[in-house]
Amino acid sequence: MEKNTIARKGLFDINGNVTVITGGTGVLGRAIAKYLAAEGAKVVILGRKADVGEAIADDIRRNGGEAIFLTTDVLDASRLRQNCADIMERYGRVDTLLNAAGGNMPGATIPPDKTFFDLDARQFQTVLDLNLTGTVIPTQVFLKPMVEQGRGAIINFSSMAAFRPMTRVCGYAAAKAGISNFTAYMATECARKFGEGIRVNAIAPGFFITEQNRTLLTNPDGTYTQRGQDVIRQTPFGRMGQPEELCGTIHYLMSDAAAFVTGTVAVVDGGFNAFAM
Repeated sequence: MEKNTIARKGLFDINGNVTVITGGTGVLGRAIAKYLAAEGAKVVILGRKADVGEAIADDIRRNGGEAIFLTTDVLDASRLRQNCADIMERYGRVDTLLNAAGGNMPGATIPPDKTFFDLDARQFQTVLDLNLTGTVIPTQVFLKPMVEQGRGAIINFSSMAAFRPMTRVCGYAAAKAGISNFTAYMATECARKFGEGIRVNAIAPGFFITEQNRTLLTNPDGTYTQRGQDVIRQTPFGRMGQPEELCGTIHYLMSDAAAFVTGTVAVVDGGFNAFAM
């Protein structure tokens, strides 16, 4: 007889789900936090910018949701362990981890007027650490309470750059490709050693305007740069994504509707990755 692991509630019901979001103070993390709180999740925003994080949490609470902010560093295991202890003391569990922290640096990119020999290896390593190691360490920390409770969902943030090498973003693309690989690895590792209650997936956003890429994709007057125009030309929908358009896929992956889904990278890109010519 097959074991029924589906909770006795609606498949998409995430009410009460304790959701930890690293990089929660960014444009995408903020939109996701607000959406999940509105759906009943208890949102824990982790980030480095205390003023921004507290403002997001206050806004969520004013609108009837539940959220707290904790200062962290995704490369500092001891800080993350303290974050986890504080969350466990407050809520007693961790149901979902969204590894949304990441970023890029100029020295890890190769613009048109430079070559590979201009790549700054130190900044390349920093970008790898922030994106890839900054996913691995929080996973180590927040996976533990999931294993103890026998249930949990981890959702990593990959990228279009993980599927094909894009010009310029040398370090970022390498890191995101690593995240996709790490997602598949951890899906098997967790299922085989901790049971089917632990699921690990990723999303791969297409192009969304964030503080990180705004000057790369748009001019001061809001028009698209040449790079932005190239993105639009490659995207069948003919536009950039809106942060809220990531929320439905994340909601699905963290809910019981995805109870038999692990090791996947869900693409949310307006058709960018499917387009050939």
